[in-house]
Amino acid sequence: MKLVALVAILALSSFAYSQSGRRAKETRTPAPPPEIVDETKSKPAPKDEPPPVTAEKNQEYRCTEDGSLARILDTDTIDERVLSPKEVDKRAVIIAKPRPAYTKEARRNGVQGFVTLKVLLSARGKIARVKVVKGLPAGLTENAIRAACKMQFKPAMKDGQPVAVWLTADYAFRLADSSIFGP
Repeated sequence: MKLVALVAILALSSFAYSQSGRRAKETRTPAPPPEIVDETKSKPAPKDEPPPVTAEKNQEYRCTEDGSLARILDTDTIDERVLSPKEVDKRAVIIAKPRPAYTKEARRNGVQGFVTLKVLLSARGKIARVKVVKGLPAGLTENAIRAACKMQFKPAMKDGQPVAVWLTADYAFRLADSSIFGP
């Protein structure tokens, strides 16, 4: 009887420890997701530097050398004579109109559309002012203003003299045109 009990125990224990021929699955703990670093929060802003400007509709901005935006508070003073495109003898000629970059936030949120700006082309061949007519969120309006500031042109002419004129510039933002590898 002891022998039968021993054989039964061995037989049952062999089934418990036997394998079906399949390999046992390894249990891996998932790697933690990479941390998303918000560049605006990770770097403390220097105390001398003003906070970044958020472009708003019907506001005017001027181009700065460092690429930041500067809002013009006194919109009445323009130091040169500004004519309409119909009043000039020879219209301004756009030589280069850089494309604005898509922001990561706008791409992530699926923001698309048009930014419409009015740009004051000065007689000196520089962009004097930029006014937002229609904007987009997530930094796209600001990028369009920065791109407009890099526009190159030949000034309009009236009676053989260069004059300033307002020009409407449209910038299209489409996800299909943006690159996931670009800025």
